[in-house]
Formats: sequence, structure tokens, C-alpha cells
Amino acid sequence: MKVTNLTQCNLVVSRIAYGCMRLAGGWDRRRVGAVEIERGIGILELAVACGYTLFDHADIYGDTACETIFGHAMAKHPEWRERLVVATKCGIRWADQPNPGVPYRYDFSYDHIKRSVEESLGRSQIEAIDLLQLHRPDYLADPVEIARAFTELRAEGKVKHFGVSNFRPSLVRALQQALPWPLAVNQVEIHLNRLDCLTDGTLDQCLELKMTPLAWSPLDRGRLATGYKPEENDPRAADRLRLLQALDTMGAELGCGRSEVALAWLLKHPSGIIPIIGSVTPDRIRDAVRALEVPMSRENWYRILEAARGERAA
Repeated sequence: MKVTNLTQCNLVVSRIAYGCMRLAGGWDRRRVGAVEIERGIGILELAVACGYTLFDHADIYGDTACETIFGHAMAKHPEWRERLVVATKCGIRWADQPNPGVPYRYDFSYDHIKRSVEESLGRSQIEAIDLLQLHRPDYLADPVEIARAFTELRAEGKVKHFGVSNFRPSLVRALQQALPWPLAVNQVEIHLNRLDCLTDGTLDQCLELKMTPLAWSPLDRGRLATGYKPEENDPRAADRLRLLQALDTMGAELGCGRSEVALAWLLKHPSGIIPIIGSVTPDRIRDAVRALEVPMSRENWYRILEAARGERAA
């Protein structure tokens, strides 16, 4: 596995990250038994063996169960702590939690950030989070309040570096102005079926501020993966098929699969996009690494973009 540097925090990480969202098998798996734990540990062991060193979490993944499984893996493999970069996110709160009747909401309050970090540390069985990200924009976000929580967590040695996820450029700017150190990453949805980040200023800002973009769902929940076939009742079936055929054609030319071409397309961007692979299928975890060897010329990059948009680049 090739590595890269998160420029703003000097962390050396694998060029492709492993996303732990599916470790527990579902969103509502707060309680997991021995079978789920052993299965999750096996998946993590495979990812480590393949060279992944950046592991992406969020407190809501598996309704906390994914961090718990990861904690069991860390207890089994204490030697991993020197090799792995552990990232997690906070800020999304489920409806009816902690009390019945409260709505689904976002929460970047000082108290929630501090409490979330303590709980993630306990579940993950680590002494410090390498990279903490705010998960989705809180409409009531107060940059000064966030900065107070971040500053204390850093001084306490509980979080080493900070970033955001799904942030619009204007909110990144507002938060950055309140912080005495640079934000390291912005984790966003970007793939060939979701190109907004190319035009809404998100990737431009990453280039400007030297923030590393992390791409969640880089294969669009499997819709860009090798072997996927659009559903007949999919209103976008024709558009999807056009793109998939273009990826297959290029894959045949380059000697790789469709998934690797789609990942290589992301890897080409000068902002240094790090795709986050969230599959729990062993072959897909292994095959994703092959994308690092796929040569992606500027001409082929634009051919794929044209196929994704259905028209030439504007």
C-alpha cells in the first residue's frame, strides 16, 4: 500500500482508507455478541494485512457497535496502535436519544463534543483519537464554542488533530478562523455519480488550505463497483449504464476492473483525495489496493468525466 501525508497535521497514512461503518452489520447493532465481534476483528485483520493504516469511524456507526468491535481488535492486537491512525466523527444524534421524543439533530455543542470523545475513547480502547471530525453541519454551530472544546481536548491529549465532514466551504472558513491551528481534512461524498465537490468550491478550498479530502462511498454504495447492474426500474438506468460501460472499456484497456478505474479517477485529483473503502467483502478490500497502480492520464480522466456527466466538460 502506498502512503501519503495529511499535510496539515503531518500524519502518514495509507493512500486508501478503510471505513468501519459496516463492521457491525447494520445501523442498529448497539449490542453485539461474540460472533459479530470475531467477524469484525477478522475483517480488520485483513485490512491491516492489506496495508490500510487509516481507519475511519463515527460514533453512530452501528449505533456505537463499530467502535466497540474495533476496541476488541485493538485489545487483541496492541501492536497496531503504533501503526494505525484512528479517525472518528461526532455530532449526529439519533431521534429519541437520550430521551423519548427528542428529534434527530446535529449537535456541535461543547458538552456533546467533549462527551462524545470520552465515549469513543472508551469503546475504541485507545488513549487518544488521532483525528476527530465533526460529522455533518450543525445549523446551530458556534465556531467559538467548538474551538473551546477542541482546544481543551488537544491540551488534555485526548485528540491529536481535527477535521470536518460534509462541510460547505463557508462553514469551514468560519470554523478555521476560530482555531489557532489548521483543520486537517474535510470528508465528503464524491464519486462519479456525485460530482458537486468539483464545482461547489469544496475541492478548491482543500487545495487552497492544503486540507486533505476524504471521499466516503467512493463507489456510490456499490453502484460503481465491478459486477453491478442497474435496476430495471432505476430512472437513471440509461445514464448509469453509459458510465459503467465506459469504466469497463477503460478497465479492459488498463488491465483492471471497473472499481479500480473509478477509484483511480479520484486518486488523480491534485487535492490528494483519499477514498474510504467500506466493504466487508474480502476480495473488494484486497482489490481496492490495485487502484493505486492504475495509470490515469489526463485524457482518460476527462473521458470518464464526460461519460459521468453525459456531456463534455463545461
